[in-house]
Amino acid sequence: MSSSNPQPSRVEEPSVASIAALCKALGDPLRANIVRVLSSDSFGVLELCQIFQSSQPGMSHHLKVLREAGVVVQRREGNSIFYRRALPEPDAPLAALYEEVLRSVDAAPLEEELQNGMQAVQVERAERSRAFFAENIDRFRQQQELVADYSLYGAAALEMVQSCMAASRVALEVGPGEGAFLVELAPLFDEVHALDTSAAMLAAAQQQMANARLENVCFLHGDTSDARLKALSVDCAVINMVLHHVPDPAALFREIAPVLSPGASLVVTELCRHDQVWTRERCGDVWLGFEPEDLDHWAAQAGLVPGRSLYLAQRNGFRVQIRQFVSGDAPKLFRTY
Repeated sequence: MSSSNPQPSRVEEPSVASIAALCKALGDPLRANIVRVLSSDSFGVLELCQIFQSSQPGMSHHLKVLREAGVVVQRREGNSIFYRRALPEPDAPLAALYEEVLRSVDAAPLEEELQNGMQAVQVERAERSRAFFAENIDRFRQQQELVADYSLYGAAALEMVQSCMAASRVALEVGPGEGAFLVELAPLFDEVHALDTSAAMLAAAQQQMANARLENVCFLHGDTSDARLKALSVDCAVINMVLHHVPDPAALFREIAPVLSPGASLVVTELCRHDQVWTRERCGDVWLGFEPEDLDHWAAQAGLVPGRSLYLAQRNGFRVQIRQFVSGDAPKLFRTY
């Protein structure tokens, strides 16, 4: 007679081969420095060659070793491939070892030559950005998509949500727009609340949910000061590309933090600081992105603790940050992957 009590999931033990692969990947000084450089940005192969003054075949070899060990992941954007640190699964066999090694790597000072190389790459990105938009200044709709096209950050934002899910009961998305991310979010939770100040956007999102036959989403027309929001207790809140459109980004942190249950996560996808002033007039942007330290500061003021981070680079020079902030007295997580 079988027991009705579910058996706890068994965490897979690491194999000697997987331990050896990880140690090999991070045991080389150059590869360790590559992982160090990828702590706060993603870079293409040629950009890494420039930073490290390395040949492309040599850099590709090192990236292959890191990728096969699960330390970095690659993302193709057009003809370019960008690399970033991998997010370890919380229950993965080598998660604890991987996080401890990364903690030690990031504690080591970065050589001045590498800092200069990274700065040079950022300058070149900025120049390409200015040149790109100078050629496309009259193509508003395409420009808006190029600033923050959902296809370039949606999958990574979903990966972040999945990697830090403490529970899967109730979720909240602030500013869901037409509902592209809601379609991905709703199947992960029993109940999802979608809050937006635009009735037209909410109507479009409702249609998206109807088309996808998802019936667990509650739509709220209002902002984060709405009394209905204060009555919620959610396991995960998501803000995708909203902060640079609102006059007081810090207020969103203050008003969302109280509805997070202890240990719950706030996942924020946002533009990094940039200098494209035209986005204010043509895209309705109030702010030109934010430094990661801005988000850290607002989160700390709201009583939230920084968790995991991802940084995505785009061809056109914009950078996207995907950040996790944890509520309550949850243990502080390793900050950047």
